[in-house]
Amino acid sequence: MPEIRAFRALRFDRRVVGDLSRVICPPYDIIGPELQQKLLARSPVNAVRLDLPAIPAGGEPDDRYREAARTLSAWRMDGTLLKDGQACIYVYEQTYLVPGSDLIRTQRGFFGRLYVEDLGPGSGVLPHERTLSAPKEDRYKLMRATGVNTSPVVGLFADPSGASVEALAAIASTPPDADVVDDDGVRHRLWAVPEDGPLRSPVRLLLETAGRKPVTIADGHHRYETAIRYRDERRANKSGEADPAADYVMMLFLETTSQKLTVLPTHRIVRGLGDEGVHDLMDHARWLFEVEPVADRSELEAAFASADAPGGQGRFGLWTRIGGAVLTARRDDFSVSLKDGGAALSRLDVTLVQVALSRLCGIDAAAIAAGRLAYTKSVKEALDRVDAAADGADAAFLLDPTPVAEIAAVAAEGDVMPQKSTYFFPKALTGLIINPHEW
Repeated sequence: MPEIRAFRALRFDRRVVGDLSRVICPPYDIIGPELQQKLLARSPVNAVRLDLPAIPAGGEPDDRYREAARTLSAWRMDGTLLKDGQACIYVYEQTYLVPGSDLIRTQRGFFGRLYVEDLGPGSGVLPHERTLSAPKEDRYKLMRATGVNTSPVVGLFADPSGASVEALAAIASTPPDADVVDDDGVRHRLWAVPEDGPLRSPVRLLLETAGRKPVTIADGHHRYETAIRYRDERRANKSGEADPAADYVMMLFLETTSQKLTVLPTHRIVRGLGDEGVHDLMDHARWLFEVEPVADRSELEAAFASADAPGGQGRFGLWTRIGGAVLTARRDDFSVSLKDGGAALSRLDVTLVQVALSRLCGIDAAAIAAGRLAYTKSVKEALDRVDAAADGADAAFLLDPTPVAEIAAVAAEGDVMPQKSTYFFPKALTGLIINPHEW
């Protein structure tokens, strides 16, 4: 079972940096070049300098990792970052507007250190998606240079008793150590709770409850696999060290049964069908789906606007320049193409749309690699690109969100989901806490 510990985090000293909103940033994998420059200009001590360092002027690409290490060292020496004096868990709360709705939702979890286990049968850590080599190499070089986790892996655990959610709520009723609103309007609050302090009972409850069963990785698969590689390297170089801190990775633990989490759908845009291919797609959709034509795109926008839809019902939107429809999968007609993976993987909407793209559009792995499929989280963008034939866009498949329970079920069966299956929202901020690989 997972082993979870409190730890002593590095945190920005507000007496030095002032407004925390100037020094925090989103995680590296959702920061584009324009946002990176904006964050670098926002503050000389913005956390993007650690999590997504820029290449120094006149330098080589790998110089950015050495620059991050120098920056981290300087900030620790001048007091910009301070290490907590006691081992804590860090209770974390995010309050946000669910995209596409008027619903305000609050989710709570806690940051702790998770003992790094190899992935595979019997592991206490379960992945649900494949990783790519380039992001792992980037994260490895950064971790090797800095010796810290700048961003967390996000893990899911289930506590049907509700005790952990109650413990988190009780802690969240006290004054926070940090309270900041990000550029997307999400409010983030953080509490540093010492494991041997007055609240040691709820701390112990949270650590024990989250570690009772395997943890499912929700976000940060690249960071987790990088942590395995880093652990192995450190073990080889420091043989005999008892319980090294490099054997652990920072994780945000979120409970899934007593609170509602938000997973945004990712819509598919098909390129290169041509006029004949578009007509064939509309005609042949009935091979796999019950087809309910729509009068115009506004019906699809209304039907798929909210990210709070239940999902998992085999419902899709289809839009082309000759019309559109709401599609409902006839699952028996998909069965001949669902030979790989277990029952949970076969049930997924993202699995069904992958089959539909292959059978109706000829979009296989090679075609995806060749760029015939694009992705967006915006219904409007998907429909606009088809209407404008932008970059050869001919059709859009709109999806509902993937339910969290289905993600956990796929991971529990040892399967992985297709690419672009899940996008947990909101993302955990980078810069509120940093995990140094030291005690």
